[in-house]
Amino acid sequence: MENVLSESGMQPHNIFRTTCLCKKNGRKTKRLEDKILKTSSELSSVGASKLLRENRITVSKSTICEMLKKMPPIVDKSKITRVCVDDFALKKRYTYGTVMVEWDTHRVIDIIPSRDTKEVCEWLKTYPNIQMISRDGASTYASAGRESHPDAIQVTDRFHLIKNLAEIIDRYIKNTFPSHVEIPAEKEITDERKALYNTANRAQRIKYAHQKYKEGYTIQEIAYLLHAGERTISTYLSILEDEIPEDRAIVRKRQHQEAIAQKQAEIELTKRLYSEGKTIFQIAAKTHHTRKTIQNYLDPKYSPINGHYDRKCPGKLTPYEKFIVDMRSKGKIYDEIYQYIKQKGYSGSVAAIRMYMQKERAHKNTVTGTSENTEINDYVYRKSLSQLVYKNVEEVKLITKNQYKAVLKRYPELASLYHLVKEFNRIVFSKKPEELNTWIIDAESIDNIAELKIYIEGLKGIMKQLATPYGTIIITV
Repeated sequence: MENVLSESGMQPHNIFRTTCLCKKNGRKTKRLEDKILKTSSELSSVGASKLLRENRITVSKSTICEMLKKMPPIVDKSKITRVCVDDFALKKRYTYGTVMVEWDTHRVIDIIPSRDTKEVCEWLKTYPNIQMISRDGASTYASAGRESHPDAIQVTDRFHLIKNLAEIIDRYIKNTFPSHVEIPAEKEITDERKALYNTANRAQRIKYAHQKYKEGYTIQEIAYLLHAGERTISTYLSILEDEIPEDRAIVRKRQHQEAIAQKQAEIELTKRLYSEGKTIFQIAAKTHHTRKTIQNYLDPKYSPINGHYDRKCPGKLTPYEKFIVDMRSKGKIYDEIYQYIKQKGYSGSVAAIRMYMQKERAHKNTVTGTSENTEINDYVYRKSLSQLVYKNVEEVKLITKNQYKAVLKRYPELASLYHLVKEFNRIVFSKKPEELNTWIIDAESIDNIAELKIYIEGLKGIMKQLATPYGTIIITV
């Protein structure tokens, strides 16, 4: 217990300080810091944060990284022979540091808050026995490695080789294709159309979100399908399944179903009376129907469904129905749809478009256009095309295999680019760099991507191509 004067110097007040539990100005006890450092030394900062949170220790990944930077080194530097160096952001776009990972154990062994060539060089010199340095293509680490350890082998990092190529293809897709890429429609209805038709009210939207979440869709992917915000989808998913409101049928639809059930009951009664030997005249008198109606009920081909139900009458919207459904399935708002079809000659109101879509959702009618020869088009997200650079088609939720085949058929350049990435990935991990010459020839045939040409020239600049236990390609500098 200490007596300390206040800033005014008038009233002393007491401060309770226990230096045995934590450091001066510290917020964590020594035992807690040791627990955090021990856990994070065996896991990533993200994994350590999650594990500690389960033990009621709330600490973020950024705090763990800061603690690791301040932790005194516990590595025997003389035994470190093979390392991987890379940069990381302390403050994105402003300050960066450099991390060192041991090649054999894949564990972080050192960090410095800089990526300057001189400072990295001095840092690498503190490890006297380095024989191999794995790095990206940055000249900073190439120069630092050459100056600090001239005899060390510098190996290209397979991750960065593949990542740089994938980013080039990804940027080309984003700069070339629109946000919604048009393809010929599938015979089966797509997820976007199903979401459009099967979400006529809030209860259906909530059930649809729960269904897709169980199928493995992320909140962002469900939001894409429902054209809703991620916060709205999170709200839907937070509602327990037994608390989801009941799906209220539209009045007209409910009346239609009740009429069908009633007529079906009358048909069964008529057939039962006829099978008991009653005449048509007697059945008509008992059921208060005309004889013609009784004859219809006894006809095996008679249907209790009203033939006029759901039949469309031509109107102002008829020539534009296909555009409305297509644009709405792509997430366009009604005002945008109205402005688009207004330019094509539509003279109705926005309210009529809203009412039309409400009926379409209720009755699940697929609009194919006004002409039999009109081509039915479907759309896939450009985001899905970008994901295909990094993933297989089975792992991308917002595109089907049939849509993928249709994309490759309509845009053959995408097929070449996807094949280029997957083949390069196979060559790099197969440790057969001699196949790179064939790959480079194939890549040079794609001459409309400037960044790809630069990337290929960089690969040609590699002087030595050998398969080693350390990696795939050795760069002699």
